[in-house]
Amino acid sequence: MVQSKMIQHRILRTLLFCLLAFASSKAWAQTKNVTGQVLDENKQPVFGATVKVKGLSVGAATDVKGQFSLQVGSNAVLVISFIGYNTEEIPVGKQSNIEVQLTPNAQSLANVVVIGYGTAKKKELTGAIATVTAKDFQKGVITTPEQLIAGKVAGVSITPNGGSPGAGSVIRVRGGASLNASNDPLIVVDGLPLANLNIYGASNPLSLINPNDIASFTVLKDAAATAIYGSRASNGVIIITTKKGDQGVKPQFNFSTQVSAATLARKADALTADEFRNYVNEHGTGNFKSMMGDANTDWQDEIYSTAISTDNNLSISGALKNLPYRVSVGYLNQDGILRTDNLQRYSGGISISPTFFDNHLKVDLNLKGTISKARFANGAAVSSAVYFDPTQPVHAETPFGNYFEWYTKDPNTGAITLNKLAPRNPVALLDLYKNLSTVKRSYGNAQFDYKFHFLPELHAHVNLGYDVANGSGTVDVPAYAGQNFLDSGQHNQYKNSIRSKVGEFYLNYNKTITSIKSNINATAGYGYYKNTSTNYNFGNYRANGNLIPGSTPNFPMDKPENALISYYGRLIYTFDEKYILAASIRTDGSSRFSPDTRWGTFPSLAFTWRANQEKFLKDKKNLSDLKLRLSYGITGNQDGIYNYPYLSIYSISDNASKVLFGDTYYNMGSPSAYDAGIKWEQTATYNAGIDFGFYNNRIGGSLDVYFKKTKDLLNTIPIPAGSNFSSTILTNVGNIENKGIEFQIFATPIQTKRFSWDLNFNIAYNDNKITNLTATKDSTYPGSLVGNVQIHSVGYNPLSFYVYHQQYDANGKPIEGVYADVNGDGIINQADLYRYKSPYAKVILGFTSQFTLDRWSLSTVLRANIGNYMYNNLATGAVQSNMFNTLGYLANTMSEIQYSNFYYGQQSSDYFVQNASFLKMDNLSLAYDFGRVLKNKVGLRVNANCQNVFTITKYKGIDPEIFGGIDNALYPRPRTFSLGANLQF
Repeated sequence: MVQSKMIQHRILRTLLFCLLAFASSKAWAQTKNVTGQVLDENKQPVFGATVKVKGLSVGAATDVKGQFSLQVGSNAVLVISFIGYNTEEIPVGKQSNIEVQLTPNAQSLANVVVIGYGTAKKKELTGAIATVTAKDFQKGVITTPEQLIAGKVAGVSITPNGGSPGAGSVIRVRGGASLNASNDPLIVVDGLPLANLNIYGASNPLSLINPNDIASFTVLKDAAATAIYGSRASNGVIIITTKKGDQGVKPQFNFSTQVSAATLARKADALTADEFRNYVNEHGTGNFKSMMGDANTDWQDEIYSTAISTDNNLSISGALKNLPYRVSVGYLNQDGILRTDNLQRYSGGISISPTFFDNHLKVDLNLKGTISKARFANGAAVSSAVYFDPTQPVHAETPFGNYFEWYTKDPNTGAITLNKLAPRNPVALLDLYKNLSTVKRSYGNAQFDYKFHFLPELHAHVNLGYDVANGSGTVDVPAYAGQNFLDSGQHNQYKNSIRSKVGEFYLNYNKTITSIKSNINATAGYGYYKNTSTNYNFGNYRANGNLIPGSTPNFPMDKPENALISYYGRLIYTFDEKYILAASIRTDGSSRFSPDTRWGTFPSLAFTWRANQEKFLKDKKNLSDLKLRLSYGITGNQDGIYNYPYLSIYSISDNASKVLFGDTYYNMGSPSAYDAGIKWEQTATYNAGIDFGFYNNRIGGSLDVYFKKTKDLLNTIPIPAGSNFSSTILTNVGNIENKGIEFQIFATPIQTKRFSWDLNFNIAYNDNKITNLTATKDSTYPGSLVGNVQIHSVGYNPLSFYVYHQQYDANGKPIEGVYADVNGDGIINQADLYRYKSPYAKVILGFTSQFTLDRWSLSTVLRANIGNYMYNNLATGAVQSNMFNTLGYLANTMSEIQYSNFYYGQQSSDYFVQNASFLKMDNLSLAYDFGRVLKNKVGLRVNANCQNVFTITKYKGIDPEIFGGIDNALYPRPRTFSLGANLQF
C-alpha cells in the first residue's frame, strides 16, 4: 500500500511538472516583439543600457537613441540597468512599446571614474580629473586617439603635427614642465602604461591604436590624481578605456563605415607665374629674364590633390553565458592630399571579462593588434612648391626622367652637371621617391582581481602587460632622379623593434564602517616596467645596389633599454560622505640614474569637502553638487633623456675618421660628457578646485586654480672647456613655474520632448616662466639659445623669440637692416637682441554645441588660442637675393616680397614674428537616426561631417597652429568632407 501511494505521488508530480512546463511553453510560444526607449533623468536617451528578461539570458543593449527591441513572452518582466542608475523592472503584459526613465542611484550618483590603480565615484574625487566619453568625442575622419578629445578638456592642448595620414599631435596638460626632458603625458590603455618609444615606419605610435575601440578618456591633471604614477606623471596622465562586452546581453553586431574626401584648405601665398614674370621683368637683369620659361605652372596644384579615404569597423559584443566579450576588426585606407601619400591600417581587438568562484575572481583580458602599411610622400616637395620657378614646366626632355631640373650640359663632351644648390622639381620629388613601411604592433594585458572569501573587503590585483612592435621599410630613388642624382639614387632600408613589459601587483582594502560613518580605502602595490629597443644599422646603397664607400656602420645594431621599479601606496578616508582625505606615496627606481640617485619619492595629499551634503544645503533642491577640493603633490620626470647620462659613453668614430697607428688605421673611441650625480626632475603642484551642479546636473562644471614649480630641471648647459668631455652637459639645473586657472561648464539650456540643446565650454589660462637656469646666480647669462631665433631665458617663457626690433618708414613698411638700439649704446649688435613674445598661447578655449530635433542632430566643435605668436620662417625667404642669385637658377618666393622688397634676408627681425591667435571650427556634423529598420532588426544612423571648416586669424602663413612656433612649410591640414553610416543588429 505504501509503495502504491509513493508511485501515485510520483505520477502526480510528473503530471504537474508536465502541465507547468506545457503552460510555460505555451506562454513563451505566444511571444511578441517589444520595442522601447530608455531615458535618463533629463529624458535624454541612454546608450548602452542593458535590457534583460528576468530569469533568462535573453537581453539586448540600447542603441544611440536609447532604443531596444526584444522577442518576449506576455508574462515576461524586463530588467533595465545602467551604471550609476537604479535598476528598473517592468512587466510586459499587453504593452508592445515601453518607455523607461531611469533615476540616478543615490549610492553612485553619476559615473564611476577610472583613476590610477582603481576607480572612484565621481562625487568623491579629490583631484582635478576630467572624463570624456564616446558620445562627446570629435567626429569625422579620426585616425589617432588624441584627436577625439581636442577642445574637450580645460587645460589640455592638442596640436596636430600636420596633415599627413596618421600624423600625431603634441599633447600638453597644463603647459610644459621641462626644457630637455619629455613634456608628453603618460598614456595608460586599460591599465597598461605605454612607453613613449620610437617605432620606425610609423609617423606616430598612437596611430597604431584604432580610435573606434575607445570608450572613454580620463585626464588626470593635478598631483593628487597623478602622483600615484610617480616619476612619469609630471605632465599629466591620460587613461584610455576601451569598449567591452556586457553581462547578460545577446550578441550585438556594430558596423560603421565612412568615406571622405580631403582637399587643400589654404595654399601658401607664393607668387603666381604672372606675378613672378612681372617682378623679374621689373627688378631682374637681362640674364635673369632670359632664364624664365613659357609655362604657367602652379606647383602647389601639381603636388596636392583631393584625397579619398575609407574607414570601416565591425565589432561583435555580448556575453556567452557568464563571459562578456567584444571582438573587433577595422580597416583604414587614407590618402594624403600630398600626392603619393597613403596609410593603410588593419586592426583587431579581443576583450573578454570572465568571472570565477561566485564572482570572487574577475579577469579582464585585452589584446589589440595592428598592421600598418604606409607610403610616405617626400615632404621636401611642400617647400619646393613655394620656391620652384612657376614659369617652368613639370616635364621637359631632360636626363632626369623627363622632369624639368636646373642643370647644364657641356656642348663638347655632353657631360651633365646638375645644379645641386637649386630647388628640386616638386612633382619629381614625389613621383620618384618611394618610401614604403610595414609596422606590426600588438599590445595588451591580463588583469586578475581576486576578492578574498574570508575577507571580501580585501582585493588582490595582478596586471601583466606587454607592448611589442616591429617597424621596417625601404627608401628607393632611381639613379636618374634629380633629388639623388649625385649619389646615383638610393636603395636603403630601416628597421627596429620595441619590447615593453609591465608587471604590477597591488592589494586594495575597502571597508565601510557604518557605526562611525566612515569608509577606508587603502591600496599598496609594486610595479616593474622594462623597455627595450633594437635599432638596426644599415649602410647607404645606390639605386643599383652598390654600397656607398664609407657608409658601413660600425655595429649592426643598437639596443638601448631601461627599467623602472616602483612601490606605491594610497589611503582614502571618507567621513559621513562629506569629508574626504586622500594621501598617496610612490617611490621609483630608474636605471637611467646612478645607484646613489636612482630612487625618487613622490607624495601627495588632498582634501575634499562635499558641501552640498551639509544640512544647510542638503534641502536645496536645485543644487545637485557642490564640492571643494584642495591638493598638493610631487611628481617626477626622467623620460625624454638618453638612458645612462651618469656614465661616460664611448662612441666609435665612423670609418672616415680613423687614426693611423703603425701601418693600421683604427676607429677612435671618444667619450661623451656625463654627470655622475644626475637625478630626477621634480614638479610640485598646488591645486584648489570647485565642482558644481544645478537642476539635476542639467548645469554643471568645475573651476580650478593651480601652481606648478619644477626644480632640478634636466637641462643641457654650457660648461668650461676642459672640465668634462664636451662643451655642454646634461645636468640638473634650473626651475620652471606654471600657474593658471581652468573653467569648464556644461549645460542643457533647452530641453523639450522633441528638441534639446546641449553645450560645453572650457577656458584655461596658463603662464609659464623660467625662474632659474644656472647653478649659481648669474645676471649676465642671456640664456640657452634654441635654433636661430629662440631662447630659454630667466624671467621669460621657454622658447621666447630672440630677435631685433624692426624699424619702419612713414608708410609703415619695414626698413631693411634698420633695427632699434635696444640697449642705447649707439651700436646695433647682438646686445640689441631682445625677447619678444612666445609661441605658447596664454589662453586656450573649447566650445561644443549639439542641437537635437526628433531624429536629427547638428553638432559643432570650436577651438581658440589667444596670445600665441609664430615665426614665419617661410616668409623670411621672400627676398630678392634668393630670386636673383648667382647660382644659375631662378627661384620663386612668397608674395610678401611685393610688400617688403627686402633684398637680403632679415631672419633675426621681429617683423617675421606674427600674431598667431586663432579661432577654428574643427567640426560640423549633421546626423539622422532612422531607428530600427529592416523589419525592426537593424538600427541605422547616418551622418555627414566637415572638418577644419574655417580658421580666423591674423597670421599670414598657411596655419597658425604649429607647435613650437616655427613655420617651416608644414604639411597642411586638409579640409575634409565625409559621409558615414552606423548599423547595429
